[in-house]
Amino acid sequence: MWAVAATLVFAVANSVLLLKDFYYLSLIPLAGLVLLLFVTRFETGLLCMALFTPFAINMALMPKMELSMPVEPMMILFTLMFFFRVLATRSYDLRLLRHPVTLCLLASMVWMLFTTCTSQLPFVSFKYWLARLWFVVPFFFAAAQIFRDKRRIRQFFWCYAIGLIAVILIATAKTLGNFSDLQTLHRVMKPFYNDHTAYGCVIALFIPAAFYFIFSRNSKGWGRLLSLAIMALLVVGLFFSYCRAAWLSVLGAIGVYVLVRMGMKVKWMVLLFGVAVGVFFVYQSDVLYKLGKNHQDSSYDLAGQIKSISNISTDASNLERLNRWASAVRMWKESPVVGCGPGTYQFLYASYQRSYQLSTISTNAGNLGNAHSEYIGPMTEQGVPGVVLVIALFMTTFATGVRVYRTARDRQVANMALAFTLSLLTYYIHGVFNNFLDTDKLSVPFWAFTAVVVALDVYSEKKSPGDEPPSLPPVAKNE
Repeated sequence: MWAVAATLVFAVANSVLLLKDFYYLSLIPLAGLVLLLFVTRFETGLLCMALFTPFAINMALMPKMELSMPVEPMMILFTLMFFFRVLATRSYDLRLLRHPVTLCLLASMVWMLFTTCTSQLPFVSFKYWLARLWFVVPFFFAAAQIFRDKRRIRQFFWCYAIGLIAVILIATAKTLGNFSDLQTLHRVMKPFYNDHTAYGCVIALFIPAAFYFIFSRNSKGWGRLLSLAIMALLVVGLFFSYCRAAWLSVLGAIGVYVLVRMGMKVKWMVLLFGVAVGVFFVYQSDVLYKLGKNHQDSSYDLAGQIKSISNISTDASNLERLNRWASAVRMWKESPVVGCGPGTYQFLYASYQRSYQLSTISTNAGNLGNAHSEYIGPMTEQGVPGVVLVIALFMTTFATGVRVYRTARDRQVANMALAFTLSLLTYYIHGVFNNFLDTDKLSVPFWAFTAVVVALDVYSEKKSPGDEPPSLPPVAKNE
């Protein structure tokens, strides 16, 4: 009787509010069903969010508040449910909390909250921090414990991959009839992905992991054929994304894979990268002079698109990126320790632009994205500690993945760790040119893949000294 009475009251109230163009009360039954799913099928709820994310669309629920529907409300409910479960049962694995990757992430979140308090736009920064919280809690902290069961890793991958493949098929179908218009090709993935850079980035993120599932011992018969088909579609999607940064990130991951298989230590890889950066700065005048003579603009022709990567004289995309970086550095110099505040760059950078650096796509409206770098952006918004913590998080995750690859007793676990580490590496490389961790499309797989690396490190069985091949006996010296 109480249920019938509550239903009647809700129906009448909702009917009245619908006549006044207020529709949000209609979402309460759906929210109740989602909450019931999270209570009774917690792990299934995480997989459902992964499945829905590629199809999510940004909607303005109220003035100055836009959410990705339907996944961000689900993330908020999931985050609240996760905190309730942990506080009620006190069952969270402390090994995950003590892991170096987790400590770096917690330090980054704490520093972001501190810089929110010193922000030039505190309300904007607090919304940004909250969004990061409901990205990280479900797909890192909750997922890391869920991924103790390695079957859940496979299920999560396939849930997001299925949605992504559907988007690739739709975008590719639109592409086939528009080869003569590059600007149209950059928009065929809408409304699911904002532009071709985010679309190409997420495809690149999935390619190394998809390659692993082709050869996994758990992939047999039709499963292996399906993995091959998924991999082929990902490659097609990557090609037609016309995202140069995504292409470079995959090539970079392949190069690092070769170095890892050769047995190179992580510290030598870092040193090699540092030497390359140092050489660039030593010879930057000569390099910039050569780049300035390249006038190849972006093109739907593959050769032209590759050549345009180094065009910093006429290519609008490259020029705008340099303009954003220069503006970010000027902003950072005014507040090098705490920055201007998380999420505030796009609302403040207009006055820091210089007329001689503007491109044909420059704007003062703050509506075309952020600093276009996962490193320069945090430096500007959160100061030097912010970018140091980001780099520490990325490097610690990469070092953890390589260590698991070299120390895991189970060869399949080792290969899985390397595959997901290389997937994350594509984002670390892409992050030089763009930053997407403020969106659900990239945050969901990025933090989940990071959780995979941590879970494999914590829960996998390591090799014992006796598992290593015995060293050769010393050669006896001739008397």
